[in-house]
Amino acid sequence: MWLRKLRSGDAVAHLVTLAVASSVLLITVWLVVELYDSSALSRQKLGWGFLLSREWDPVAESFGALPFIYGTLVTSLVALFIAVPMGVGAAIFLAELAPPRVSGALTFVVELLAAVPSVIYGLLAIFVLVPPLREHVEPFLQEHFGFLPIFQGPIYGVGMLAAGLILAIMILPFIVSISREALLAVPAEQREAALAVGATRWEAAWQVVVPFARLGIVGSVFLALARALGE
Repeated sequence: MWLRKLRSGDAVAHLVTLAVASSVLLITVWLVVELYDSSALSRQKLGWGFLLSREWDPVAESFGALPFIYGTLVTSLVALFIAVPMGVGAAIFLAELAPPRVSGALTFVVELLAAVPSVIYGLLAIFVLVPPLREHVEPFLQEHFGFLPIFQGPIYGVGMLAAGLILAIMILPFIVSISREALLAVPAEQREAALAVGATRWEAAWQVVVPFARLGIVGSVFLALARALGE
């Protein structure tokens, strides 16, 4: 039986795809081991307290990563808070509600935005986003929501809010593109069944199509989170 499968190519295809899938796990393990091994000197010098220390004194050779970790997590969460509702909503519109011509044109623009280098977004943030934040938005937010840590401190314009907004713009195309593909992969029978029992197009999209595609949508969010953390 196994020899017959081998001759037909099924066993070969199974082994090849298994090897390719396993390589992803092996590469991940290798990266973790390599990072741990390469950080031996810093761990011996600073210890694991490096991750929880706020001190940064190059003269005394005392360094702490907590502010950087905190800033990365906060800005990424701000970006997700903004980008996920917008991205999923845009994906639903493009996949379910928009006319074909509009959907095709907007999808092309979204995919172009996903290919824009990060440095371009950084320049956009510095020269376009930061000035209005510094002059108008942040004073208003600090006056009315100053009890929140993200809105406290001196108003420079360059801060967690600006970083979170530009990260949201960066990861939005990924959420839209992948979520749209997940929605389009839902069988047409699901939509037709919902419409047949009297649902509107929006009800069919929100109550039937989106739950069916939830794994793909969640995957797009995690991919966007990885991009935000990496930036």
